[in-house]
Amino acid sequence: MGKELLPPGGGDDSAAPVDLKKALEERYLAYALSTIMHRALPDVRDGLKPVHRRIMHTMRLLRLSPDQGFAKCARIVGDVMGKFHPHGDQSIYDALVRLAQPFAMRYPLVDGQGNFGNIDGDNAAAMRYTEARMTEVAAELLTGITEDAVDFRLTYNEEDEEPIVLPGAFPNLLCNGSSGIAVGMATSIPPHNAAEVCDAALALIDDPETPVLRLLDFVKGPDFPTGGIIVEGAAAIREAYETGRGGFRVRSRWEKEDQGRGTWNVVVTEIPYGVQKSRLIEKIAELVIARRLPLLEDVRDESTEDVRVVLVPKSRTVEPELLMESLFRLTDLETRFPLNMNVLSRGKVPGVLSLKEVLREWLDHRREVLLRRSRHRLAEIERRLEILGGYLVAYLNIDEVIRIIREEDEPKPVMIARFELTDTQAEAILNMRLRALRKLEEFEIRKEFDKLSEEKTQIEGLLGSTAKQWKTVRWEVAKVRETFDPEKNPALGRRRTTFGEAPTHDLEDVQQAMIEREPVTIVLSEKGWLRAMKGHLSDLSSLAFKEGDSLKLTFHAQTTDKILLFTTGGKFYTLGADRLPGGRGHGEPVRIMVDMENDQAVVTAFAHDPERLLLLASHAGNGFIVAEKDVVANTRKGRQVMNVKAPDEAKLCIPVTGDHVAIVGMNRKLLVFPLSEVPEMARGKGVRLQRYKDGGVSDVKTFAMEEGLSWQDSADRTFSRSQGELAEWLGNRAAAGRMAPKGFPRTGKFG
Repeated sequence: MGKELLPPGGGDDSAAPVDLKKALEERYLAYALSTIMHRALPDVRDGLKPVHRRIMHTMRLLRLSPDQGFAKCARIVGDVMGKFHPHGDQSIYDALVRLAQPFAMRYPLVDGQGNFGNIDGDNAAAMRYTEARMTEVAAELLTGITEDAVDFRLTYNEEDEEPIVLPGAFPNLLCNGSSGIAVGMATSIPPHNAAEVCDAALALIDDPETPVLRLLDFVKGPDFPTGGIIVEGAAAIREAYETGRGGFRVRSRWEKEDQGRGTWNVVVTEIPYGVQKSRLIEKIAELVIARRLPLLEDVRDESTEDVRVVLVPKSRTVEPELLMESLFRLTDLETRFPLNMNVLSRGKVPGVLSLKEVLREWLDHRREVLLRRSRHRLAEIERRLEILGGYLVAYLNIDEVIRIIREEDEPKPVMIARFELTDTQAEAILNMRLRALRKLEEFEIRKEFDKLSEEKTQIEGLLGSTAKQWKTVRWEVAKVRETFDPEKNPALGRRRTTFGEAPTHDLEDVQQAMIEREPVTIVLSEKGWLRAMKGHLSDLSSLAFKEGDSLKLTFHAQTTDKILLFTTGGKFYTLGADRLPGGRGHGEPVRIMVDMENDQAVVTAFAHDPERLLLLASHAGNGFIVAEKDVVANTRKGRQVMNVKAPDEAKLCIPVTGDHVAIVGMNRKLLVFPLSEVPEMARGKGVRLQRYKDGGVSDVKTFAMEEGLSWQDSADRTFSRSQGELAEWLGNRAAAGRMAPKGFPRTGKFG
């Protein structure tokens, strides 16, 4: 082995120390940049990632234009991988397949023959079975690539060249959208309608200062290949396009289909973009089995070429809108498609662009392509004019030219010297065929010379005038717009996604619709353990409690009810009856379900009735009336309704009936006064109901005076006092009252 081939250090196993932090930073940054630039983010100019660009370029090299035959996908993938894209063949084929799927691409770039997958999520056939060629849209993207329209760079093995970007006559980024996850950044751009995008671009050419708000007169919003209805508000859509970040709520399109005799089904004909139909139906079926969709009986997939998902309601009385609202909340029949226009600006700088900036960069690229193609054409014309000029000299001096060629050993330098020709012209004359010497040929050359001279003047005028350049770009965009005109080409150009407003259903109704209505018995123990037993139980003797605990209260409800809890701190908490732990075991402590202070206890619990009024009373004898609909809490923290300060605490909460209030204190004094003296409030301390020297309130009851006041003793005997018999206890609010009549329970409760 030669000395120069030995590794440094004399060949021993030496190791150089490396700063790990610095090494990791450098390597991770290199990886991150590679992912951002060469894998995940599309170029704003042609809307393609490198793998898609390489597929398009390879198909062009294989001459798979729209008017030619198909080639095996395996051939295309092989060429892409071997020449341009040193990655796995399956990833290249997956990218190729997506470009051919009409449900994934608004304007497919690949015309596929064979099984290219479906909306159910089934995979495409293997690449050896499928064939492909370019579509007209792909051909638009490549127009001018042979005319020096874009820069080329060496491929990974430096054996070939590939385009850095495509000419992109079609606004592909917005029209077909893009999504990808890089390192530390992601992109998500929905597809749009080509005619609308071109209209916005034309408006931007006419007035470069056009604001995004004006552009939204043309680009209404995304246009998904799978249709659907966008139910996002106009303000949110405007903000999304102005900032480049936002999202769109997309709902399925559905209709009510009459089945006769008053029965009906809901038929879903379009589902949101990116949703797999089979997975969607599985999810709905799972929810039906789990009884999370009580309004729905069954779901059927009757799709063929078009989507047709049939939803069968439980009964004919179900509201179709309410049924769909519950499905929109629980399934992918409604999704949110994010907008994050994070793209490679000028092919180098990743950034989030607004709608206007994306269109601006595409138009600037189109102008640059126009200039490059024009310069390329100008150079071609000048070369041809030079040759034609030489031909004309030859025709004017044909005899002399023939003599020089016949007699001179080196005719080329002699001709150059004799007629002041260039090397190119002399070479062209020497390469002329004899048949070109006829008189007619001279006429044709003069005609071609004049025509090319005129074209040269036009191109020079174009290159010298910015106004002419933009006029030409405008003409090119208008031509693309005409191709995708909704009226001339409705199949391709017509908008598929429409706009609508989400129906405003009462939140309560929708939540109720999502719960199976079943009878339950709510059981609350003294120590605050809560549970819901199935059915309306009458015999509660078999109920078991933890040691030292016992029954506090029980009542019947439905799983669709809200359960209200009132605590000694004056707070109301709300729990869904369907969310309560089942009857097996002892239930769960209320403190786990809501954020209740440790020094507070539950006063009472009951099923919510929004029509009712409640009378609240504290231990000290303060109280007020509150509407039950105003005490419902939407969070775990509950709602503070009665303000109490220690040592006082909330003690009673009873539904209001009748026109009078009967209150009895711990001193056994009873007071009766009109209900009208108690104010109705949403929150507060309340007013004095009864005055005490010491102790506090024992019980409160509201009643109708004409029916009299009744109570039950410990033996369940009912006692009643009429208006006349209550005369000595009648008074005004805040009085002390008098000792309760004979027969009033010793417990101090009305029973």
